[in-house]
Amino acid sequence: MSYSRRIYRQGLCPAGMEAFTVSVKETDLWLAVDRSAMVPDLPEKVEHFVWTERRLLERYLEKDPVFWQTLDPYLVSPGAPSIAVDMVRAGNMAGVGPMAAVAGAFAQYVGEWLLRISPRVIVENGGDIYLRCDQPVKVGLFAGESIFSGKLAIRVDAREAPRGICTSSGSVGPSYSRGRADAAVILASSAILADAVATAAANMVQTPEDLEKALEFAGRLPGVKGALVILGEKLAAWGEIELMAT
Repeated sequence: MSYSRRIYRQGLCPAGMEAFTVSVKETDLWLAVDRSAMVPDLPEKVEHFVWTERRLLERYLEKDPVFWQTLDPYLVSPGAPSIAVDMVRAGNMAGVGPMAAVAGAFAQYVGEWLLRISPRVIVENGGDIYLRCDQPVKVGLFAGESIFSGKLAIRVDAREAPRGICTSSGSVGPSYSRGRADAAVILASSAILADAVATAAANMVQTPEDLEKALEFAGRLPGVKGALVILGEKLAAWGEIELMAT
């Protein structure tokens, strides 16, 4: 299996919702909204919104190149766009650089924009998900060569409030990780926070003995609702993580 096949998108769309995709440079979105909200020009409107936010961020990065280079907590410069401020805030909470939260940030910003027209929203960006739904959603786990990959899913309940569920890995995908985790999955009140904490948790895992340490770290952070970490044949979970078969 390959992460590039986006197999985790299979089965994400609940009944009564309609899915579509939008790609802008590295931002590769799968989205679902209520069928009643799915107007013909919605993909173009989402694309325009993503372009607008990307341009704001890219212009800021030109002025502050350390922002996208650093792997450590950072102080944002005056005049930074809101998406950069939110990424820095999440990265600082998790102890990682702001770019660790970029995929979750675009998932959340697009999801919050879509909530203005649809009461149910799912936005997935390269495995990082923002959702608000009136029924539980099953999110499949992809963990590289681990025995759990493709066999387990997490039941996410986002009826009362939006949820972010994000994954980082030291063995799968193009993102840099200091650890060896096949998957570190974080469930949080914010996709931006979930993305940053997933990176930090994955960074901590070198051996099976590190799984509990990663969970304890994630569990101390305000806004984190659950965590799951996988390394080979070992799995550890904490909080609002309800596992089920795929």
